[in-house]
Order: sequence, then C-alpha cells, then structure tokens
Amino acid sequence: MSLKLENLTAELGAFRLDGISLELAPGSFFALMGPTGAGKSVLLEALAGLVPLRRGEIYAGGRRLTHLPPERRGISLVYQDYALFPHLSVLENIRYGLRFHPEKKNRARLDELVDRLNLSSLLSRRPETLSGGERQRTALARALVVEPEILLLDEPLSALDPAFRQEIQLHLRELHAAGSATFLLVTHDFTEALVLARAAAVMDRGRLVQSGAIEDIFRRPATAMVAEFVGMKNLFPAEFHDAAARVADLTIELGRRAEPLKRYLAIRPEDLILSRRPLAASLRNAFVGRVTARRGCGFFFELDLAVGALVFTALITSQALVELNPQIGDQLVVSFKATAVHLL
Repeated sequence: MSLKLENLTAELGAFRLDGISLELAPGSFFALMGPTGAGKSVLLEALAGLVPLRRGEIYAGGRRLTHLPPERRGISLVYQDYALFPHLSVLENIRYGLRFHPEKKNRARLDELVDRLNLSSLLSRRPETLSGGERQRTALARALVVEPEILLLDEPLSALDPAFRQEIQLHLRELHAAGSATFLLVTHDFTEALVLARAAAVMDRGRLVQSGAIEDIFRRPATAMVAEFVGMKNLFPAEFHDAAARVADLTIELGRRAEPLKRYLAIRPEDLILSRRPLAASLRNAFVGRVTARRGCGFFFELDLAVGALVFTALITSQALVELNPQIGDQLVVSFKATAVHLL
C-alpha cells in the first residue's frame, strides 16, 4: 500500500511539525531518521490518528485517511517500550486489537505469526516475565494480526541489547518479505536504517531535510546536519577555486569544478587511507599527519590525525590497526581519492 503525506503540520505543546510532504512506494521498507527531538515519533502518531493535524492530508493507496479515526486507517503502530498490557497474557495481548476488527479474526493468521515469531511457548505468560526481545516480538504480533496495510515502527530496537536487536532485525526483514504491508521505521541509528531499509528521509526540528534512496543519503548528504548524522566526521568549511578547495591551510584536489553555493567539504572516515609511506597510487590527495587519538568501535578503530590546522578522523579495521600499529604522536600519511570528497 502506498502512503502519501501532503504538507502535514501539527503542534504538540511547544513542538511543531512543519509542512511534511513524503511519498512511500507500495510494500516498501522506509526509514525515517533524525536526532532525538526531530519530531519522528510525533509524525508517526499523526499518521496513526493520535495527534491532530493543523493542516495537510494523508492518503494510503489513494484513499484519504486524514478524517478517519485510528481504528479505521489500516495502520498499526509499534512503540519502542512495547506498550503491552501487564494484566494480560501474551496471547491476550496479541488478540487485543482484534476486538476493534472482528472481521479479521483469522485463526490461521494468528497461528502463522505465533509460529514465525517463536511465541508458541510464551502464550500463557505475562509481559513482566518476558525478555526485551520476547516483548518486542509480542508487540509485533499484536500489530500484525489485524493485517494492517501500513506498519509504523517507533524505534523498536532502541531498548534492546545487541543480541536481541539482531534477532528483531531478522524478524522484521522476514515479516516484511512475507507480506504486502508498507513498513515505516523510525530510528536515530543510521546503521539500523542501512540494514533494514532501501529508502529513507531525515528529519530535523520538525522538518524534512532530505529524502531518497538510503545509499544517496549515506554518500551524498544534502546539508551539514545530514552529513554529521550519517557519520561524515570529516566535515569542514571550505572555499572553492576551480577544481580545488582551500580548507584551513590545505589545498584539496577535487577533480571537478565545485557547483555554485557550495560551502562545505566532507569525506567519510572509511574513505581515508592510512600508510607509513606515500602510496604509489592514483590518489589525488596525500598529507602527512600526526596521530592524536585512537578509539575502539567494535571490530573497527577510529584514529584522529592532525594535519596542519585540521583534524581528520579515519576508520580502519582491527587487522589494519595491527599492521600499522599506530601510536599517539606517530606520523602517518593520510590519502584519499578526489571522488571521495563530497561538496555541500
């Protein structure tokens, strides 16, 4: 089912959603991203009919939803804190939404979800006896048993530890692939969005600042805010002249002329190549830097290198760390291709 938002504006206390327009393809898995406080959850609740609109329209498959109560919109919402009823069993929680949709009391659908989400041994238990992953699986089953056309997921993984997070990611992918519903996932974790979604939008302070294919947002952020959000840690104000950029006391080769009105230069940390000696490769940019910091990031490591007045951040594998063995104060060569430089 397609989902179309036209100029949605809503107010919740001092917060304002301002002119949100967005379109989701039928059956897509779409991620709505942004920092805490951007308005992502308010937007989901407005779509579900829980926050009134000041203006704007909502359509699903061409059907106007704006005037409909929540139970008639064909939309289910899963919250990050599960919102399970503590006095009901797992089975009773799953069945709860069916009281508003008696036409969808399909025992086969319920059994399918219980089996797919591995809930059969938990049906008689109360929520307080469940792990975080078990609670989230129960919340997913409750949302999907009414066969919604659109499933809204409000940071469903943020409260889970890593093992449960991977488990729920797998279930979400399988549930999406097995049905026809459109999934709209809210997250402030860009890595999570990369794993699950193919298209996305970024919000900031109640507005949409960029939307499109998730790879485009990852590689070609439209603003400095989006660049920082997607992990482009090498983001510098720059002046552009012909096919080069002046950044502090460095001249960086771009390999093309900068478009008018560009103000920043950005390079992803994984696109920086570190070496002990200059590389005999076709890299347009190479600078000698001094290691000022190193940080572990799971299976990867971040290194900060001072190059003149700038500090570059590089992301390298644990194997590269062992091979380079960089120590604080060591000199390394920082190299990168002109094509790795993004202008915004």
